[in-house]
Formats: sequence, structure tokens, C-alpha cells
Amino acid sequence: MVAREVPTSSTMAVPHGPASVGVARRRLRRDLGDREIPEPVIDDAVLILSELLSNACRYARPLGPLPALGRGARAEVVGPLLVGGPTRTGGSTAPGSAPAPAPGDGGEDAGGVLVRWQMHADGVLTLEVTDGGAQTRPSPSSPSLTSHGGRGLSIVDQLASDWGVRDAPGEVTVWAALPARARHARRTGG
Repeated sequence: MVAREVPTSSTMAVPHGPASVGVARRRLRRDLGDREIPEPVIDDAVLILSELLSNACRYARPLGPLPALGRGARAEVVGPLLVGGPTRTGGSTAPGSAPAPAPGDGGEDAGGVLVRWQMHADGVLTLEVTDGGAQTRPSPSSPSLTSHGGRGLSIVDQLASDWGVRDAPGEVTVWAALPARARHARRTGG
């Protein structure tokens, strides 16, 4: 029997655009499956990541050009994204700088978004998406029944045991935590 070491965290720098959501979802599903996380937890984690990354690409500015995101990281180019080591520190986009690109603009020159997930020793999985910030702070909304959007952070709030927003110069990180060993521990009390 050969033991296979599975990393406890992963960081991706993806282009600022909707195509990155599918790439990140597949990578997260594969990584959590390799860790033998229960399928219902993987499904919740993938949905949470989808909502956070979609919001970053739709409403926020990118961090900066993708090559700059690899600073200090052992990154390699894999298709349209950089996959690398430790999370970048510091910001690369000044607050109030260029407005977010229009939805669908996501070429390499448009900059990127950092996506990170980490499995903690206590069995909690954290998911993070870091972007260049937006004109408003991320918060759940109450859309009408006929609205086509606006439910993402409410979904995150229902699935995650906790979530929040961290600000740093030139960047905003939206994070969510969920128990990886038992589904919906917050709602069932266990």
C-alpha cells in the first residue's frame, strides 16, 4: 500500500472573468475528492466557491495582471490560469482605481482573482476569494421573487457555518467556512 500525500490547501490565480468559475469548481471538486471529503460537503463547497467567485468577477475589480499574482509563489501556467503555492500578500490595485471590467471581459490583461481553499486540522474547510474590491461591500440582499440574481451571499449564508469579508490595501477577501466531515453542522446543532 502506498500512502499518497494530499495537500491541505490550494491557491489559484484565475483570470477575472466568468470562465474562471468552472475551472475553479473542477479543481476544488477534484482536490476535495482526493481528500475523501463526503460528496454532500463537496457539493456545498463547490456551490459556495461558485457564488463567491462569480460575485468577484461580476462586481469587483481584478487584482492586477496575472503574472504579478505569482510573486513569491512557485506558480506554473496551466491553461488559462496560474496554479501556485502560498497566498500572495499585499495589494496590487489601489482603492478607487480603474472600474471593474464589464461582465465577460476576462482576458489575461484584465487581471486576476485569487481563489484559495484550506482544510484545517479541526475538520473545517475554508474557501476564500480575493479581488481588487468594488464600490460597495459584499452583503446579502433580498431580491424579489422575479429577480434574476442577488441570492448568492444568501446561499453562502445558508450553506456555510460562518462567512465574512476581510479588507486589505487594494484587495478584499470574502471567505466562508464549513465543516468538512459532517454536513450542515450549524443547522443541525452538531
